Amino acid sequence: MNAPRDSLPETGAETYLFASPNSGHINWLTDALARLGTVVNLPAEAKSLDERMTLLGPAAVFLDFSGDHAAAASELHQRLKREWPTLLVLATGVSAEPASMLAALRAGVDDFVDMAAPPADAVNTLRKLLDRQSSLPGRTRGRTLALLGARAGIGVTTLAASLSLVLKDQLCQAGAMPRGGRNTRGGVALLDLGLPARDGLLYLDTQSGFSFVDGVRNLRRLDQTLLHTALAHHASGVAVLPLPASLAQVREISHADSVALIKRLGDFFDFQIADLGGFSTLDFVAQTVKAAPRSWVVCDQSIGAIVSTATMLKELRTRGVETERLSLVVNKFDNHVGLSAKDIAERLELPLHHVVPARSTQLLAAASRGEMLVRTARSDAYSQAVAELARGLHQEFMSGTGQPPARESRWAARMPRVPRLAGFWKSSSEG
Repeated sequence: MNAPRDSLPETGAETYLFASPNSGHINWLTDALARLGTVVNLPAEAKSLDERMTLLGPAAVFLDFSGDHAAAASELHQRLKREWPTLLVLATGVSAEPASMLAALRAGVDDFVDMAAPPADAVNTLRKLLDRQSSLPGRTRGRTLALLGARAGIGVTTLAASLSLVLKDQLCQAGAMPRGGRNTRGGVALLDLGLPARDGLLYLDTQSGFSFVDGVRNLRRLDQTLLHTALAHHASGVAVLPLPASLAQVREISHADSVALIKRLGDFFDFQIADLGGFSTLDFVAQTVKAAPRSWVVCDQSIGAIVSTATMLKELRTRGVETERLSLVVNKFDNHVGLSAKDIAERLELPLHHVVPARSTQLLAAASRGEMLVRTARSDAYSQAVAELARGLHQEFMSGTGQPPARESRWAARMPRVPRLAGFWKSSSEG
């Protein structure tokens, strides 16, 4: 039998955490899931739990409900579902101990693994849950869109802030969350990481004393309460996380921890718009792009912007970024300039995703009033273009209602085997 694994998993392997004080049970699950990934022991201590969850990003967590462990397992399950709501949590036990199965049922775990059954049953149970989870939009993590700009002045921050507002409005219209809602999970977060620093805050007429660096430093204690109290919020409900006022602080955090924060925020927001316009640290940009499901390169028609963007793309390729995954948004487009959006896309060797018209006068007029054009002039050509971008993202990543379909209860199939437990559960639920 293999020894329990407490070290980090091998590169490329899925990680599964198992909270159990029984080394024999850990060995059993380690052997059972050997072909699917690595099983890592999950200590009960709060600090260790946060560290393991943050650093390993497990595909699922198993809780040992056997023997006298049910109460501790139930308590841990409540915390996991409160702080990592999209995480799959499975119970383990033996069918000869119906009390452990009942405790797991009442706790609300996703499924039960019988350690007295063949190991192949555990594999099949886990695979079915993972397949089901990947097919349910409502159970996926929030989506991150990275907006890249090779230099300041291309309009990335204005586009990022505008897109965040419109996405939030569309989520509200779809009934996914209340308008101005700040206490519920979901919604939109603007990661104001572009240069000049904190321009996103400025455009949204919002102030923040909590920065991206603060988020990295508090990564292990990040939860809904902290996000609600610490993050700045626009009147629409859009959360804003900016760079610190002193950019020297950025050098105090690692790129890996920065990307870990972005991933962690995906547990709390439907969408994250990461403004990386003019961001000079290409190593961080490269890691963010690799972690983001979608990345758009924003460029305008100026020769300087095109040359700078081509250079940025070359540097990203040297850092292992598959630029074929990127797409181009031509911003500030003017029909009177003799350079088409298609020509720019061909020069940069990127697929053309969208064209946003030049509306500098209208944008400047709105900004001078402390307003955003997409909210004060929804029929403007710029607002319409941003709304189309937002609709595409919303349709791609969200279900029509914003809610997951009802899942089939696998517990129902188990209950006939223990009829007295079924009756007890029914009466307990009604009481």
